[in-house]
Amino acid sequence: MSEPHRRHDGYVRVRGAREHNLQGVDVDIPRDVLVVFTGVSGSGKSSLAFGTIYAEAQRRYFESVAPYARRLIHQVGAPKVGDITGLPPAVSLQQRRSAPTSRSSVGTVTNLSNSLRMLFSRAGDYPRGAERLDSDAFSPNTAAGACPECHGLGQVHRTTEESLVPDPSLSIRAGAIAAWPGAWQGKNLRDVLDALGYDVDLPWRELPAAQREWILFTDEQPVVTVHPVRDADRIQRPYQGTYMSARRYVMKTFSDSKSPTLRARAERFLTSAPCPVCGGSRLRPEALAVTFAGRTIAELAALPLSELAGTLEPRGEAARVLTDDLRARIAPVVELGLGYLSLDRATPTLSAGELQRLRLATQLRSGLFGVVYVLDEPSAGLHPADTEALLTVLDRLKAAGNSVFVVEHHLDVVRGADWLVDVGPRAGEHGGRVLHSGPVEELAGVAESATARFLFDRSPTPEREVRSPQGQLKVGPVSRHNLRGVSAAFPLGVLTAVTGVSGSGKSTLIGEVTEELEGVGRLVSVDQRPIGRTPRSNLATYTGLFDVVRKVFAGAEEARRRGYGVGRFSFNVAGGRCETCQGEGFVSVELLFLPSTYAPCPDCDGARYNPETLEVTYRGRNIAQVLDMTVEAAAEFFADTAPVARSLATLLDVGLGYLRLGQPATDLSGGEAQRIKLASELQRVRRRHTLYVLDEPTTGLHPADVEVLMRQLHGLVDAGHTVVVVEHDMAVVAGADWVIDLGPGGGDAGGRIVAAGPPAEVARAEGSTTAPYLTRALARGR
Repeated sequence: MSEPHRRHDGYVRVRGAREHNLQGVDVDIPRDVLVVFTGVSGSGKSSLAFGTIYAEAQRRYFESVAPYARRLIHQVGAPKVGDITGLPPAVSLQQRRSAPTSRSSVGTVTNLSNSLRMLFSRAGDYPRGAERLDSDAFSPNTAAGACPECHGLGQVHRTTEESLVPDPSLSIRAGAIAAWPGAWQGKNLRDVLDALGYDVDLPWRELPAAQREWILFTDEQPVVTVHPVRDADRIQRPYQGTYMSARRYVMKTFSDSKSPTLRARAERFLTSAPCPVCGGSRLRPEALAVTFAGRTIAELAALPLSELAGTLEPRGEAARVLTDDLRARIAPVVELGLGYLSLDRATPTLSAGELQRLRLATQLRSGLFGVVYVLDEPSAGLHPADTEALLTVLDRLKAAGNSVFVVEHHLDVVRGADWLVDVGPRAGEHGGRVLHSGPVEELAGVAESATARFLFDRSPTPEREVRSPQGQLKVGPVSRHNLRGVSAAFPLGVLTAVTGVSGSGKSTLIGEVTEELEGVGRLVSVDQRPIGRTPRSNLATYTGLFDVVRKVFAGAEEARRRGYGVGRFSFNVAGGRCETCQGEGFVSVELLFLPSTYAPCPDCDGARYNPETLEVTYRGRNIAQVLDMTVEAAAEFFADTAPVARSLATLLDVGLGYLRLGQPATDLSGGEAQRIKLASELQRVRRRHTLYVLDEPTTGLHPADVEVLMRQLHGLVDAGHTVVVVEHDMAVVAGADWVIDLGPGGGDAGGRIVAAGPPAEVARAEGSTTAPYLTRALARGR
């Protein structure tokens, strides 16, 4: 057993790492330096950095924590490793997507809101005679501060006749009140109205206004005797039915239902508007009466952080201490290229990269010493201009006496490393080995490394003739977020790259492309949202190939002999699945005073199916073994099964050969989810002109995988379609036919088109932040 307190010799020494695809890895990594882990997607670099090193550091920490406290902390589990020595405490900053809560904001993530509230409490200008308020009174997330009308949400949800009854030509019996539930519950409400004497067969618009108002909005809940219409095959007895207005049903469902589906349906019939009491500020009037520098706390929280720092002029010594602290906390956020964000910006609207950099900025103020920071692609979503600032921040963490371990694809970050760990040579079972652990320049001599070619090859990018547009799609004028009356023309039949620093307005602009489709037969928007929210959704189910695989198994001789249909081979329904784990493959183990943990199902051992189902095989493999195959292995296994082979081929084409067919959606990165969606589209035959819109499709991709992906996107254009990508990878931009560059800065300093044209033309544009980096990419490749 390793000893956490054993003296170290300046190295973290890993022995026998077998997490995921790691093949018994032994590696020595120096402490107190910037270490970058590289390798193609799926090579095992994250399994080494996060799944092994960070997981073991966390496991050792939890051994010192009281058992009861452990229940409150998410644990990643013990890694499969022989021994790790010289391991300091670890802090993980991963690209987790933010939880979908409107109460979480930039201010709460960075703790800047706490400091600003303290400033208003201690040094704000109060109305004459007003009592001084505690800092809690300036928070919309506390009872003391939340506006009583909207409960601190800033929005009020209301129903209108138009939202509840979209088609007034229908009668109530024909379904005029669309907001009502379906099936028996909706029929019951209709029958209750009928029993109350309302005409349920008259077109809605012909009902008297007073009746329409009562039916939709009354808070009364009268109870009447309902005499159902007698069916020919059964007798329905009279019953006591209670009426509930459409508004009451919608509001009750939206606020109380535990079903996400029902809540989402109810939300369709609601209209949202700024709260009439607080004006959307979310705070009580008493808090909004207090000002600092002539502004309320809501007004300061709405300013871009770069502007907020300049307004914090102290008045008195108490204010000086607080404003100095605020400015010091804001500085690293601005330094990381996030000065365009405001404190009240909700975290669900942030990208994973923005959220990770906010956490990184917060760590700069933590004062920790002697820890290892493990970061997951901190350059994701960063313009090359912002990457330079990122390297400065990483150096500061190192200078403070910490080790910085970074999983990264951005070559400028790789070149800035003190030590490089390259994992590969390829993905999945063809990877999992450390090809190089040492200084960056020594990787040049490692022939197997896919990274070396891109890191040291300085040959110019081969010139490619740009395609000629086949018309254009005009968008705008757009006035949303920081775009002010911006109009753009997207050429059709070519590949367009939309560029600009973070916050310049790129995503806002392409979001408007989806509203205009003149000259385009179909739109496909491919984002990085998860393909499913539970482990039941996976690669095979999302792409539809699992439907074909189940048909293949249902057609097997043994399955036909037993009378097994397609449903027998689904782990989502009763019949063929293991009922002990309900087809999950694992069970939750409840331990007294310890956190719940998950273990393979004791009956199916993780296979998800019952023994009878697993007795059916196809070419010597059962359904569970097929789900455990990688895409690459499955492509060979199903080579002569056309529908399956086509799906698997497109997954290979976008660089996902290392994923397993049954890999849960919850295990996939945003970039992997996006490429699965793209593969699902590629497998369909498209005859109509299709516009493909992708938001940073190269996120999480090694340069070698970027080449594979771009071949697919250029192939779509060659087939007569149009592709628009938001992109920071200058090699991708250099290979585009057209570039639309926004900026020049982020937030209020951006929001306009700085340049538009072929890459070579935009590279010469004055005032463009992108131009010098694009010039370099055109001149010498990556």
